[in-house]
Amino acid sequence: MPTIELITEINAPVETVFNLSRSIDLHMESTKQTGERAIAGRTSGLIGLNENVTWRARHFGIWQNLTSKITVFDFPFLFVDEMVSGAFKSFTHEHHFTVVDDKHTVMRDVFMFESPLGILGKLVNRLVLKRYMTRFLTERNRVIKAAAETP
Repeated sequence: MPTIELITEINAPVETVFNLSRSIDLHMESTKQTGERAIAGRTSGLIGLNENVTWRARHFGIWQNLTSKITVFDFPFLFVDEMVSGAFKSFTHEHHFTVVDDKHTVMRDVFMFESPLGILGKLVNRLVLKRYMTRFLTERNRVIKAAAETP
């Protein structure tokens, strides 16, 4: 199963970073390049335990819907979202937050995914998808960091 791990250091309190990371509105801001919109479930505000959101976005020129659910929630240190339905065979996205001091947080994303289509999916993972998802998540983290560090 391909795994992407990203570490982002943010000069903001852990509670701020945690809440920005689960903000539906900020997520849409960070995914403008794909036209991503929340269309069902929690469509604005802060998503929480056992809540779903359905996203509609254009990836690789194709409009797609993807529904995920928050399955683990430990404020302000961890939450996990998992795909309920969508283009992946499965994905789990762990969001970890570590307090460095009162005004500094380390955010660690662990994104594990499986593509459909067996061997063809594994080839797509290696050639395209892992790099694409790394860029997608890096941009999302850049927006979270900018929002958290802006007074």
